[in-house]
Amino acid sequence: MTNPNLQQFYIAQEQSIYLLNHHDAKKLRDWINLCKHQLAQLGYHDIEYVGKGAYGFAFSAATVSNQQHVFKFSRITLPEHVQDRLEEESFMLEQVKHPLVPVNLGYFKIGSQRILSMERAQGIDLEQYSLKKGPLSAKEVISIAHQMVEILNFLRHQSKVIIHGDIKPSNIVYDETSGQLGLIDWGSSVYAQVDTQGQFYTQNVMELMSGDLQHSNARMGDVYFIGEEQLNGALSSVRFDEQGLAGTLYALASGQSCRFGSNVIPVTALELPQEFAVTLQNMLSDDIRLRHKAGDYFMKNMKYMKNIVLANNLDDIREHQLPVWVINSDEELESVVYTSRKSFLREEAHLHDFDEIDDAQLDNYYKNFLQGMGDNAKAFLAAVSRLSKFPIVGGLAIHWQDDGLYIDSSLNLFDAKLQQSFISAVNNVVTLARAIDREGIFKACFFDAKKTQHIDRNHIKEPFLPDQDTVLDFVTYDRPKTDNESRLHSYFEDEKDPDEQLDLPDEILSTLAQLNLIHHTGCIIFESLEKNLKIHNYFSLLDPDKEFEFSELLAQLTAQIPLIKGTGVSGFMKFPYKDSKFFTPQAHMSIEFMAKIPQTPDRL
Repeated sequence: MTNPNLQQFYIAQEQSIYLLNHHDAKKLRDWINLCKHQLAQLGYHDIEYVGKGAYGFAFSAATVSNQQHVFKFSRITLPEHVQDRLEEESFMLEQVKHPLVPVNLGYFKIGSQRILSMERAQGIDLEQYSLKKGPLSAKEVISIAHQMVEILNFLRHQSKVIIHGDIKPSNIVYDETSGQLGLIDWGSSVYAQVDTQGQFYTQNVMELMSGDLQHSNARMGDVYFIGEEQLNGALSSVRFDEQGLAGTLYALASGQSCRFGSNVIPVTALELPQEFAVTLQNMLSDDIRLRHKAGDYFMKNMKYMKNIVLANNLDDIREHQLPVWVINSDEELESVVYTSRKSFLREEAHLHDFDEIDDAQLDNYYKNFLQGMGDNAKAFLAAVSRLSKFPIVGGLAIHWQDDGLYIDSSLNLFDAKLQQSFISAVNNVVTLARAIDREGIFKACFFDAKKTQHIDRNHIKEPFLPDQDTVLDFVTYDRPKTDNESRLHSYFEDEKDPDEQLDLPDEILSTLAQLNLIHHTGCIIFESLEKNLKIHNYFSLLDPDKEFEFSELLAQLTAQIPLIKGTGVSGFMKFPYKDSKFFTPQAHMSIEFMAKIPQTPDRL
């Protein structure tokens, strides 16, 4: 895989709107309001912004008769031929008439704006459902598998076989009440070129002779879920969706956001029925023959496996491998992760193209450059990113050493309902880290993007001048001090973060050293660009008696901002205690199938 400059993947709107500078944030808000206004003019009401992708934005709205529709707006900044893909998506969706696929309602243009309209599937997408629930129950996983196999078998029996091309949890909408799903986002769908045996789909000899059989018509789905064949540009095959579904089911069953962890956290360790678990694990195998054999068995026998009698597994309270603080608050956070992933990627994938990209944005690009890395490392990075999808602030520092790994952490969750799911996600990070054979440090800070302070300047030679609204605030908790003050974790105990490119002035470092003497936890990250300074931060004071002194030091830090010179990123993270958790290396989890239900006389 070539290593193109990361800038070509840059789409500013992919960031949290709270990380955009004032000008870009205003443009995005104005554009979203314009889309809503256009829908209102067409007679729709209850208009809601649903989300965004690489090629467009989605809105939901209700008709006069209260039918729920979804509208996809193309990004008008993209080239014409890319925007035209929305029309192609409409055409492909029109070919799929299935009760589990929302109906296409049409494609139209307003000026230069392309819009695709379709019915709205009931429920929430499975990525959001997974974040809410954690690893899904065997009953839910098998039900989802059965319904998806029905759709894929339907697609395989069309006069022209269709491939969805981007099966992943966020493209499957699930109604928890009815258990029914809907397969959405057909933007990567194409007609299949070859069947399960690699034989060409052709209607007649003339079509075979005239067709382009050397070049794939496939589109790239999400690299976190697609299989090797699609990733490597093979001729489009029905195997693509088979593999996308395997990755999706694995992610849902394990509480992850990718397919890469199956060597460390195998399907056979997730307490699923043995037949189903072994089949799914083999579908994720590196051996192509085993993958295809398991895929054939899966597609043929899922209609029988759906009838497996399942043990009544109640939701067990998960034991956490790292401490998690749950904070009761009505505050809505928009968490973002800042990490030393760039160094990790350089070491694991031998890449050097990340220096010009600030790390808060990197999450939207680095998965395009994972191919040189091992699956364990990919899964680990994805697992850390998954943590930021929860409303959290805090941090992690993972130290791989000869005897194992030591983890310092401060994880503060702001929604008690998500506690079990979050604990599962944290445990996955630990499990995957234990399987990585390396020496070094990996750090991650989690902050609320809504608290990011922005300071603009007109030219790089001008200082950043904070206005009166620039305040570094903090919350106060009365947590007891440790008896051994030497256990307090210092900002300056670890060596300089290898990703830091911004040298902070001595005055700011001196103020941070004084803050360090007060019992608190938190992080502060200075992200200096040519015309914009972002200060990502959160502080939790753990000694109420020091509230005035702490406030004064933060005000002093704010006053020292104009002393910052140059561009780059520099950050500091503080843990409340120096109390590392130690874990021995572990290559993979042990096999654990669902317990068999004892046979009773009425079942014999």
